[in-house]
Amino acid sequence: MKLVDSHSTAIPKGNLDGFKVHAKYDIISGFLVFLIALPLCLGISLASGYPAVAGIFTAIIGGVVATFISNSELSIKGPAAGLIVIALGCVQEFGFTGGVDPAKDFQAYRLALGVGVVAGAYQIILGLFRVGILVNLFPKAAIHGLLASIGIIIISKQFPVLVGLSPQGSPLELLAGIPSFLTNMNPKVGVIGITGIIIVLGYGYIKNPKLKIIPAPMLMLLITVPMGTVMAIGLEGSYTFNNQIYELGQKFLVNVPGNLLKAVTFPDFSGVVTETGIKYTVLFAIIGSLEGVISAKAIDGIDPWGRKTNLDRDLLATGIANTMSAFIGGLPMISEIVRSKANIDNGARTRFANFYHGLFLLFCVALIPGFINQIPLAALAALLVITGYRLASPNEFKSVYREGKDQFIVFVSTIFGVLATDLLKGLAIGIGVRIVIHFIRGGSIFRLNAKIIPERDQSVTIFLRGSIINSSWIPLQKHLNRFFKEGKRVTLDITETKLMDRRVMAKVDEWAKKFKENGLELTVRARMTSIDE
Repeated sequence: MKLVDSHSTAIPKGNLDGFKVHAKYDIISGFLVFLIALPLCLGISLASGYPAVAGIFTAIIGGVVATFISNSELSIKGPAAGLIVIALGCVQEFGFTGGVDPAKDFQAYRLALGVGVVAGAYQIILGLFRVGILVNLFPKAAIHGLLASIGIIIISKQFPVLVGLSPQGSPLELLAGIPSFLTNMNPKVGVIGITGIIIVLGYGYIKNPKLKIIPAPMLMLLITVPMGTVMAIGLEGSYTFNNQIYELGQKFLVNVPGNLLKAVTFPDFSGVVTETGIKYTVLFAIIGSLEGVISAKAIDGIDPWGRKTNLDRDLLATGIANTMSAFIGGLPMISEIVRSKANIDNGARTRFANFYHGLFLLFCVALIPGFINQIPLAALAALLVITGYRLASPNEFKSVYREGKDQFIVFVSTIFGVLATDLLKGLAIGIGVRIVIHFIRGGSIFRLNAKIIPERDQSVTIFLRGSIINSSWIPLQKHLNRFFKEGKRVTLDITETKLMDRRVMAKVDEWAKKFKENGLELTVRARMTSIDE
């Protein structure tokens, strides 16, 4: 249900007046987003090897702190599924045992928090030095491949949890073991997990808006929590089904402290300078920044009022919030697309919707921890399995393939690279493949193969040759900016290019609009065959 008046010409602003004028819309949206965020924060945190409350801390800081630093009006900050693999890898390499040794698990968690604080500080530096634009240097296909591979890993790790089993093995081994997991599942736990999947997937087929007032994740909890209570899955003991004995107990439920202050955990910085610490600091900083900036740009694209986020300022806000979050026991955060899209659809007007969503989470975990502790882990796993599927859905593969064979090769190379090695190496493999293709097609890195010919009447033609990819955009933009300031009409001739990146073309389109708005002209002369991405 969308509450935004699309016919309104007044652009809402996240200032003091906006806080007062748009409070009704922002509070409603903030509350509805909170209903979505609660199970996701818990699920992402547990899947990351962190305590359940860590995800709540993250969203609270993202709401009540980042709101006042970033100028992004509609983004919702919080833990993201895309960072699960990094967070889990970090605690595992620091000695996480998955509950076998609670003392080792707690120490691994504190060491990961130390890494998170330093990674947040790096993001602050990146924001201060205005490097948000550098996201354009990373191939779109490689980034999509990275996210798709993360989706595959999430599915592989969470499916066993969904049916009451413990994941052991590599992602590919776990995926191959899904039939075995189904035949050997804990029946009571598995019924809850499968029910959760059916509810969330079936939600999309409901056409009556009155029946969709409650968001799918919360509706799933309202059904699966009573199921877990009736089946007593949290009571220590066992039961027999089909001549097989199965365990029950608190380990199948969420566990958050009754006192929020007691859950605050401070980091241990002794692991920051180790090989593991350095590796994951880089991963958190680079991949978190990439995903955050891309998400912020995507959210701008669906803003009903067309407002634009200052990406450097948003990166600075994320870095500050991440540093604070990790210092008290939270996960890394980004601008999360799903929750931000829900924020827009529910009628949010300003950034204070993000603030209210964080405030509602604070009240919830502080006032009703008893309800949270009745949530089955299988239900949260169901939510994450669906999230992973959306990241790596067949439609994602089809979409990239339609953009060109080159893009698809980079996309698939990144996926196989991540699954065979790790996230950083896999991303590097995807970028490397992209560079090789670029050179094969006659391109160069950070250099624009162009010839500029001045014309009469304040006109200029830019002839582009070879292959034009993301790194070529920076020198091209400098030319466009110069001619824009000089008030010249520009013709961009790409008839002799072998390859033209779609993101570069999208940016050219943006500049063409800018030229037009200022009484100037930017036209593109092209053969359709010259753009093969």
